[in-house]
Amino acid sequence: MNSLDGIRVLDLSRVLAGPWCTQTLADLGADVIKIERPGSGDDTRGWGPPFLVGDDGAESREAAYYLGANRNKRSLTCDIAQPAGQQLIRELVRHCDVFIENFKVGDMARYGLDHAALSALNPKLVYCSLTGFGQTGPYAPRAGYDYIIQGMGGLMSVTGERDDLGGGPQKVGVAVADLFTGMYATVGILAALRHAERTGEGQHIDMALLDTQVAMLANLGANHLVAGTVPGRMGNAHQNIVPYQVFEVAPAADGSKDFIILAVGNDGQFAKFCAVAGRPELAADPRYASNRLRVTHRAELVPLLEPILKSRPKADWLAALEAAGVPCGAINRLDEVFADPQVQARAMVDHWAHPLKQDLRLVASPLKLGRTPVRTERPPPLLGQHTDEVLAELLGWDAARIAAARARQVI
Repeated sequence: MNSLDGIRVLDLSRVLAGPWCTQTLADLGADVIKIERPGSGDDTRGWGPPFLVGDDGAESREAAYYLGANRNKRSLTCDIAQPAGQQLIRELVRHCDVFIENFKVGDMARYGLDHAALSALNPKLVYCSLTGFGQTGPYAPRAGYDYIIQGMGGLMSVTGERDDLGGGPQKVGVAVADLFTGMYATVGILAALRHAERTGEGQHIDMALLDTQVAMLANLGANHLVAGTVPGRMGNAHQNIVPYQVFEVAPAADGSKDFIILAVGNDGQFAKFCAVAGRPELAADPRYASNRLRVTHRAELVPLLEPILKSRPKADWLAALEAAGVPCGAINRLDEVFADPQVQARAMVDHWAHPLKQDLRLVASPLKLGRTPVRTERPPPLLGQHTDEVLAELLGWDAARIAAARARQVI
């Protein structure tokens, strides 16, 4: 039994924000029917290399990017540019609880698939739109991509090395605006489903990447609104806590530079760090006795700590600091991440029997529910893999009708 058993989602989204949302819903047990363009499918199917190499040794057309955001779904191909394709979507909507799309503002109305049209067919429908800037406001017609949103939403103004150290704006290494929007959309859909259960009323959820990115500014946004400050880039240091940053340590065995993250979150931890470092007097120094003082005197304290950290290798620091209860960590490459015993103990890699590869390894869902565990039933689908199955199951189409639609390139 999964949490969302009995919930069906018609997913017209592609790339990342929408698929990330629907992948989470699918993990929780929803039947997600992914609508893809005949012949090409989700854009990310071609976003490689790398592409999946099958058991036959041949490189497939399945990009790793696509595989990482579409597990537990069924793929149905449908050309919504054709009136017959639009009608097919309307027929499917009658059997669904959720509809999600990330087309440009106005496109769904042009196809007759907007919220007003579909809610008339299914009043309980939860309809979720994901766009760069939302359905309203002066930027609504614009296309908004994650990279642009990271810039416009302030994230790149606080990400990267300090300007006085030669830094400049830097995007985050993964598409965090897309991912967070997908997760907020998941929360909104779950809340709307709860409302629909109680009242029989569906609703339109208007998700915007820019809104999400502004919300993600978190403490930095609050710093500005409360105090009027305009925080800049701090590299690997924290805006509000010291010492809370990356420090270089003694060189690695091969002579290359090595680093640790030191994350001192309170005054007690600072005293413990100073004891481990052999400099207990720093914790008693009136300039550094509290976090507020350490932030104020950051420019004096950090240069004092840098040669201390460089005096010992990474393994020594990590062992000593962990034993003392001082938060710290290594900076792992991805091969080290997946070899980490904690990551392995938490089962963060799933093994799937994919049509092209018997043992396809993908990152697992982090959700761990005690009574309704996440689903691990369907690997990311091949393009149109479930078209016949869904049309027969939901609409009762026979083989002849399916073949006729395929001949007209509707599906």
